[in-house]
Amino acid sequence: MLQIMIQGRGGQGAQTAGNVLARAFFAQGRQVQAFASYGGARRGTPVSSFIRVDDVPIRLRCDIEQADAILCFDASLLQPPLLSRAGPDTMIVVNSVHTRAEWRAKLPGYRVLPIDAIAISRSQGLGRIVNSALLGALARALAAPGLGVLADLLREGRQGAENAAACTLGYEAAAEEVPS
Repeated sequence: MLQIMIQGRGGQGAQTAGNVLARAFFAQGRQVQAFASYGGARRGTPVSSFIRVDDVPIRLRCDIEQADAILCFDASLLQPPLLSRAGPDTMIVVNSVHTRAEWRAKLPGYRVLPIDAIAISRSQGLGRIVNSALLGALARALAAPGLGVLADLLREGRQGAENAAACTLGYEAAAEEVPS
């Protein structure tokens, strides 16, 4: 079973990213469980989305205690409460301008993949909405779900072409960091 946590702040698109990711896995024939936790339910407060993916029905009904992957929209959220759910094999994809080496020094023992998702999003006319770029990076880091499925789902929404392009650029940025 693949267990993914998405952590962001209200208004950044973390919940939307969780829904798109769940739909992408489901479109590929996987069993999916998705649920969310809203802090103060207002812009700027921490928001979490949780996704479980498996080939068999998922019967587990609790929070994710040890994530296989964490998608973090705001690097300031990489604090002990979130990191306590990460093990040495957890892939942490974070929206950050800092390099992998800087993250290794800051968080030794963690696998951190920084992606400058704001730059990618701005290049596509999306402003500070980074969910599509980060979804592409996560898909590359995990080798799932497929980029084509994600891009197709993103094309269905508002600013579809721009979001699909940001997803592809996020995927490509992660490909530079994550060997095949």
